Amino acid sequence: MPIRGVYFDTMVASYCLDPERSHSMDNMAADFLEYQCIALSSLIGKGKNQLTFDMVDTTAACDYSAEDADVTFRLYLYLKQRLEKEPLLKELFEQVEMPLVSVLAEMESNGVSLDTRVLRKMSDEIGERLKTVTEQIYEQAGTMFNIDSPKQLGEVLFDKLGLTPIRVGKTGRSTDAAVLEQLSGQHPVVELVLQYRTLNKLTTTYVDKLGVLINPRTGRVHASFNQTVTATGRLSSSNPNLQNIPIRTELGSKVRSAFVPGRDGDCILSADYSQIELRLLAHFSKDEALMAAFAADRDIHRFVASQIFGVPEEEVTGEMRSRAKAVNFGIIYGQGAFGLSRSVGISQAEAKKFIEDYFARYSSIRDFLDECVARARQTRYAETILHRRRRIQNLNNKNSNKRAQAERLAVNTVIQGSAADLIKLAMLAIQRKIEAEGLPVIALLQVHDELIFELPAAEADMHAAWIREKMSAAMKLHVPLKVDVTIGPNWLSGK
Repeated sequence: MPIRGVYFDTMVASYCLDPERSHSMDNMAADFLEYQCIALSSLIGKGKNQLTFDMVDTTAACDYSAEDADVTFRLYLYLKQRLEKEPLLKELFEQVEMPLVSVLAEMESNGVSLDTRVLRKMSDEIGERLKTVTEQIYEQAGTMFNIDSPKQLGEVLFDKLGLTPIRVGKTGRSTDAAVLEQLSGQHPVVELVLQYRTLNKLTTTYVDKLGVLINPRTGRVHASFNQTVTATGRLSSSNPNLQNIPIRTELGSKVRSAFVPGRDGDCILSADYSQIELRLLAHFSKDEALMAAFAADRDIHRFVASQIFGVPEEEVTGEMRSRAKAVNFGIIYGQGAFGLSRSVGISQAEAKKFIEDYFARYSSIRDFLDECVARARQTRYAETILHRRRRIQNLNNKNSNKRAQAERLAVNTVIQGSAADLIKLAMLAIQRKIEAEGLPVIALLQVHDELIFELPAAEADMHAAWIREKMSAAMKLHVPLKVDVTIGPNWLSGK
């Protein structure tokens, strides 16, 4: 694919070689070239006394700018040589990451249109809910306090209500989300505080902020897609962060209804990989039963539940399916008996027995997980399907918690990183076709395993067919890739 004007990006090259290091020019210069760059603050100052470049001494400004160009070129020579010694990483850089630079630039330029009326209505609705929840918190706590203050919340929970602190750090007793989740059920105020935080974050991060980010010239929001941030290879976004729009609550998912076409006669098309991480788990483990289930397009959670509980699929209850689903996804993230017991609402003994039964039935998955850890322990890195690498530390640490965390990273990196590889290949294939045929399809967003497009409503079915085909054929696995496509007047209301 042509890379319109982009040949070699030093940040992307550094990211391919080691995703967990800093890729800023100053840090790369210090680490790779042993050179200390001129600090921007030494040129323009800091804080209230900060200068603009037109106020800076011309000679100093020229020196600063020339140094940037010189250091960038020297980094290019250094990183190019490093990549030559790593053929697989060089291929990843040249065939995937560098072509993707242009695709992401196109998406950032395209931006997305928003219906601000939807956001204003949501803001009013959330405001009313926040008032109600706040009053309920005060009533249950028996006192008024600053709910946003961790210190005051801690005093209410642990001193006034007598709940037991779960974690104490340097700043005191923690009241973060993980702690509140564990305390949930011990007192009604805990669940109310969790609701309050969810509503507050929704309005401050998205509902009230998105409209402010609309570019007055284009009338659209132009998010930044970050290619060199996550250690697994996944893309992230900022201003706004679209990866974290809540979708598990009705109100949270409603934010998506504000994302609309910006052109008359257009619609929004969403194409989402179905259960891609579980399909990758089946691919890597080569489990015959799982591969056959995916090939037959069966409900994978119901299928697994039927095998674990030893009952026909039609006799699998909702509770059985929920347990199987929790374990299916928990395997990817290294969830143990404690995590499963909390997510499903069963005892740790029951959760432990279920996990043991799961691995007894799917021993090939257990073998794959062990192999991931063993390989990472030997090579000191985890590797994705396209040979993207991530350093894994602490696999031999004497601290069992640190060692377990490293083992989870070794597995998670392989699966999540491979999912990232897949979505990137799909984005490249789709953009190639758009450009080669001059199609009226605009790539808007990438969110996890989902791609969002704006295109003519009258041609939606035709474009849906080839987009699904490109995504399904982006990578050859031992199981078929399934893509769910929805088309509608906004991101939420697709059919």
